[in-house]
Amino acid sequence: MTTFLFDIDGTLTNPREPMNPEFAKYFGEWVLDTKLNGDQIFFVTGSDKKKTVEQIGMPLYRLVDGVYQNCGNQLFIKNALIYESKWMISAHLRLDLLILAEKSPWFGKAKENIEERVGMANFSTIGRTATPKQRKAYALWDSATNERYKNAQWLSIRYPRLQFDVGGEISMDIYPKGKDKSQVIKQIKDETVFFGDRCEEGGNDHTIAQAADKHHQVEGWMETRYVINSYYKV
Repeated sequence: MTTFLFDIDGTLTNPREPMNPEFAKYFGEWVLDTKLNGDQIFFVTGSDKKKTVEQIGMPLYRLVDGVYQNCGNQLFIKNALIYESKWMISAHLRLDLLILAEKSPWFGKAKENIEERVGMANFSTIGRTATPKQRKAYALWDSATNERYKNAQWLSIRYPRLQFDVGGEISMDIYPKGKDKSQVIKQIKDETVFFGDRCEEGGNDHTIAQAADKHHQVEGWMETRYVINSYYKV
């Protein structure tokens, strides 16, 4: 038996956007065929349940074998909460994050720099309410300046018990060390195959990609579909 694990943002959808309708139909049919073949499919995302359902829809959410939310700190099966692991950021870390956001030279900042989730937090210097256009512009700027990676490295030195991983287009995930996506692998006894877009060192898919038996680093849902067709078509 094989257990397939899929990131969502940048892997099955464009960041913070709904699944392409044609791809959603294709993927849903592949999930059904794969389950009939005796294999399992789970989603592993840094997002919370509300955002995930907005992107993939409740039918697909219930169709897969389970959804690991908040980098594995919550597990939902058939829309039912199975377990969760809680953690909250300290006042000192919150202040440091807000100072980093204030000092960022990026222009046109949005709101909500810090979003606390179950077992983790998400931080964006430009703000999580940024529009899709602002997100894409910042992502291009960040690829040239490496602001997020530099911030993550500085924070890692300042808070050695915590982990800071870049994810998506505008943010980084924060959690206690070992409470990243790789914790999911420890719960699965079968062969694991992971699909993600941030598998490079410092990305929030890196640890789970390294822990899985196989992994595919993809750039968007079209490449995910190509890999499925090439290697895992039932």
